[in-house]
Formats: sequence, structure tokens, C-alpha cells
Amino acid sequence: MTPLLRRCPNCGTERPSARPEAVCEYCHLAPAEANRAMRRGLVNRFGIFLLGVIAFFVPCFLYPPLELDGIFIFVGVIFFATIFLAVWVERRALRRQEVELLKRIFHGLVPLPWLLGTLLFINGALDRSPPQNFQATVVSRFAMPGLLPMHQLIVTSWRDTGGLERIAVTRQDFDLFHNGDTVEVRVQPGLVGIPWLFGVYSR
Repeated sequence: MTPLLRRCPNCGTERPSARPEAVCEYCHLAPAEANRAMRRGLVNRFGIFLLGVIAFFVPCFLYPPLELDGIFIFVGVIFFATIFLAVWVERRALRRQEVELLKRIFHGLVPLPWLLGTLLFINGALDRSPPQNFQATVVSRFAMPGLLPMHQLIVTSWRDTGGLERIAVTRQDFDLFHNGDTVEVRVQPGLVGIPWLFGVYSR
């Protein structure tokens, strides 16, 4: 027996009719057509989400925040959660089960990479405050090859917490500095309070 959907899979409107194949009064689609339309919209929104993830990396390389690793972890969690939700919604739609709540959560996650990328871009591009200079010592280096290669210097921290700082640098700076070098780290406070790396210089 075909389960009765309380809401239209496409537009989310309440279905007043008890007939399983009743046409939605708002989008005028039968359940099977509404499922196909919903899945098309799901694919389109997921494409927008992927473009946002790619665009998010631009300000990360232009104005790299000091807490870049933590931000990458946060975006990674969002990325896999969105993929999981998209697959879950699509599977439930094929089984003629309710998807409205999951679909709304998915729609809420789609713009997050765009919003976070825009925030990081504004934080760095519009920051006119004077930079702060800190002295640190290079402890080790880290390089990750790939389509978006990453180069980091692991240096002693200048903050009260102590420990180490992982700062993103260009390939030229990565090749220039070696373990044990004393460097000057120039940090901008950021327009919205997210400190970002202006540059690394030799003492």
C-alpha cells in the first residue's frame, strides 16, 4: 500500500486529500511528479553548495585566519553532513516517506559555505587596522600536495596559551624558512575579530 504523504515533497504544502495520488493544490503536481521535481531541486541546491565550498577556499588563501585548521574542520563537518542529508532525503523520497523536515535542514546548510567565505573575505579585505608583529621560532613544517596545496609553518606561540601555532604560508615562504629559524609573524586583528596572517618575515 502506498503511504500517504502529509505534505507535498516539492513545495511542502499540507495535503488535504486522503487519496495517495491526489494532486497538490499549490504546485499542481501528483506525488510521483512532486518527488521528481524535489530531487531535481535537491541536485541544483547541492551544486550551489559545492560551488560555495570551492569559493570558501579563496579568502582562506588570501587572508588566512590563524585558526584555519579549526575552520577547515568545521566546514568539513558541514560538508559531510550536507551530503548525508541529501542522500537521506533522496532515499526517503523514493520510498514515498515524509522529507519536509530533512529538506528544510538541508536548505539551511546550503548557504553556510558562502556565508562563511564572505565573512572571511570581509574580515580581511576591509581590515584597515595596523598589523601586530610577533616573534616566533619555526619548530617544523607541513606541506600537503593536491589541487589546493597547503603549506604551513609550525611555530612557537606568542599568545598567553603557549604551545604551537600552525600558520599558512606561501610556497616561497615555506621554502625560505627552516626548522630553528626565528621569524617575525605579522598578524592583522580582522574587521570582525578573526585574526589573520598578514605575512611571515625574516628577523
